[in-house]
Amino acid sequence: MPTDMIQWFPGHMAKTRRLITENLPYVDAVIELLDARIPYSSKNPELKKIIKDKPTVTVLNKYSLADPLACAVWREHFEKNGRVCIFTDCMTGFGLDRMRAELNELLADKIKRYEEKGMAGRHIKAMIVGIPNVGKSSLINKLAKSKSAKAENRPGVTTAKQWVATSLGIDLLDMPGVLWPKFDERTVGENLAITGAIRDEVFERETAAYALCERLKRLYPGLLCERYKLERDFVDGAEPYEIFEGAAKKRGLIIKGGEINADRCADMLLDEFRSGKIGKITLERPGNA
Repeated sequence: MPTDMIQWFPGHMAKTRRLITENLPYVDAVIELLDARIPYSSKNPELKKIIKDKPTVTVLNKYSLADPLACAVWREHFEKNGRVCIFTDCMTGFGLDRMRAELNELLADKIKRYEEKGMAGRHIKAMIVGIPNVGKSSLINKLAKSKSAKAENRPGVTTAKQWVATSLGIDLLDMPGVLWPKFDERTVGENLAITGAIRDEVFERETAAYALCERLKRLYPGLLCERYKLERDFVDGAEPYEIFEGAAKKRGLIIKGGEINADRCADMLLDEFRSGKIGKITLERPGNA
């Protein structure tokens, strides 16, 4: 099935949309978590319709895996559009200390009203939302200094809402990851598959690996050549499937008859991208997202 024709909407996704709508009145703000490697593709286009005018902080997670120069471009893009933007990383703790300060500034008038009512020190209540596998549970656990939220490197682990108190004076309402019914843009579906936000049953790993090869050739040819010992002249003139096959041969992923082991090569490319072994990579920019 062509990527731009993918349509899916599991029951738990519809349930999550209802949960978000029902619980919005009980929070002061929304923390929208994006993947710093795919800031555009990881943004749920339906979320704005759901949260409406609720104060929102945009948090771009997995910063240690992303390209710092590209992140600076995205920061400028978000701030130019009036968005509060924080880059974080749950592995290193980078940026997490900014969360309370940004929420205090965003909610300054509301906090002042609480203080006037004798409620100084009241915890901020924030709902944290994002697509599957963007790192919500890991972020919550880092802020809470506990393992209250179940975290695994696969989509769909959090399946119900849960409140978690943090050391920053913020009570977080964790929501299950929610995607949208249809991927209208081919590149969005590909990017979500490359980063592991959608399951292999929806998007084949080999197809995702081809798309990754195309992105690496266009944006990071040097890293691609260095990691897989490929010649730059070859990469510059090659199609994505040829780069895929070249990487397989360099790694000795060959089966009987001299054919490449496509399954193992796809697994290798995607796993090495997701773990940061290829390098610090951001797959899209504001101008071409």
